[in-house]
Formats: sequence, structure tokens, C-alpha cells
Amino acid sequence: MTDHVPNTPKVAIVAYSGAQQSALHGLREMFDVGNSLVDEDNGPQIAHQILTPPEFEHRRDVDAIILPPNLTGKRGGDDQALHRWIAHQHGEGTIICSACAGSFWLGHAGILEGRPATTHWALEAEFRSQFPKVRLSPEHILVDDNDIVTVGGVMAWVDLGIHLIGHWLGAVVVSRTCRQMLIDPAGREQRNYRSFRPHMAHKDQTIRTLQIWMEGNVEADLSVGGLAHRAGLSERSLHRKFLHSTNLSVNRYVQELRVEKARGLLELTALTVSEICWQVGYQDVSAFNRLFKSISGLSPGEYRQRFRIHPE
Repeated sequence: MTDHVPNTPKVAIVAYSGAQQSALHGLREMFDVGNSLVDEDNGPQIAHQILTPPEFEHRRDVDAIILPPNLTGKRGGDDQALHRWIAHQHGEGTIICSACAGSFWLGHAGILEGRPATTHWALEAEFRSQFPKVRLSPEHILVDDNDIVTVGGVMAWVDLGIHLIGHWLGAVVVSRTCRQMLIDPAGREQRNYRSFRPHMAHKDQTIRTLQIWMEGNVEADLSVGGLAHRAGLSERSLHRKFLHSTNLSVNRYVQELRVEKARGLLELTALTVSEICWQVGYQDVSAFNRLFKSISGLSPGEYRQRFRIHPE
């Protein structure tokens, strides 16, 4: 973000149709808590307001705009008045922020082309199809590109609120706010939570049959050669047909599938990491650990500690 910090930054939280109510009011409460923890007479206060249509059209004096998540499936394609206002405010130097599907409104406003951004990981394909020129990074919880800040995930508005508090009120107030509200201040990534959802709604029955078999046999020989033999294809044909149908190479698909199965075993069983490694088809535990962390952002042990479901 820019270094200039207004004495009383003004934040507009936009209550567009379908906006998540917990985000609208939770952000206000978070800013109130942050304001209350600023040393007396020694720092700015965040002024904030929830704006509903058409109130936002008459506001020009804001330092930041937040488009919260929505849980209705709306993507904002018809909200032209809001798109124009966002684009105008961005041109005037306002910081534009979005959480989860709120990024679609920024995309429709035309301010994300060529810019890095994030959204909920489950919306990646839909977002890319609508806004192919955006440099999307769905593995990240928060992407700060100075005058545009996007966060992914339905509850990532919490990360956005903490980020803005840090920008305007400083690190000390962030620490105090996180302690007060029992918030983990840093270290999360969307890939910690992301699930592998293989694309199976394609027309290649041979590949789909192979995918279904792979789901139940992750410990088997899933090499290109082994899979080609099972599918009755040459390795070259398998590569071509698999990539065309699933948008992933065979090797990448196998890695994602095995890590997804390992996630479930870490969450639901008391098996050791070595036992899980072998159950999902790997023999080298060190290599499995590296692969798991490269995809999930956490080591298997860290993942189990954070997401464990089974009782001790």
C-alpha cells in the first residue's frame, strides 16, 4: 500500500445486494476495537460506514472501499452503477478492497486487468473465465497491490480488516486487536484450506473411467505407463487426452489426488505420517513431505495440528 496515511481514514463498506451481513458488521466492529486500542491522542482513528445503494453514488471523500463476500451466488454483472463508482473512486486514488466473491465486482469495474488479485479458491475457474487478464493467485489469502487489496475466502474479511488496521493504526494496534478478538494475525494461505476437485464433467468416457478408478486406488501404480496400459492407450495419447479433459498433466493430477487423500487421513485418523505416505502410494517419506508442503503450504504435521478432526 501507499505510505501516505490520512489522519482519519474513511472506509466505505458496500452493502450491495447479497453482501454477507457478518462481514458488513464484523468489519465495523473490528475497526471499532482497533480504534479503542490506539494510544490516546497518539494516532489516527478509522472512520467507517456501511453504504447501501444508492448512497454510495453520492460519496466521493473515502480513502478505502470494501466489497464484502456474498453467499447468494451473485457475481455483480448487472451492478453497472456500482462498477462506475468503483472505477471512478479508483481513478481518484481510493484504495479498493474485496473479499471472496467481492472480487467479481472489481473485475466488472475494469480495475483488475493486468493486476495481481485473489478470490475464493473454489471460484478460480469461474473468475478466470470471466477475467482472463487478471493475474489471479488463488493460493493466497491476501494480495496487496498498493491501491487494490483482495482477499479470498468467505471469512477472509477478517484478514482484510486486520491488514487495514495495520496500514492505518500500526503493528502495535494489530497485535492488541488480535489478542482482544482472539485472531491469528498472520501465516495463513488459501492453499492450507484448498481441496482438490478434479474436473470430471467432460465427454471423454475413457479418461473419466480412469479418474474414477484412480480415486479408489491411489496406492496403485499411477505412473504414466501404468495408467496408459490400464486405459489401453499409448503414453502420448494418454498425455494428450488427459490434459485436454482435466486441464492437468497426468503427473500433476496424481500429485494433487494423493495429497488430497493424505489430507483426509491426517484429519480423520491417527495414522503416522509414514503410514499415510505409504497408503497414498509413496515410499519416500521425505519426498512426500516436500510434495505435501508444496501443495498445501504446510507440512503434514502442521496440517494435522491445524485441521485434526479425530479425537486424541
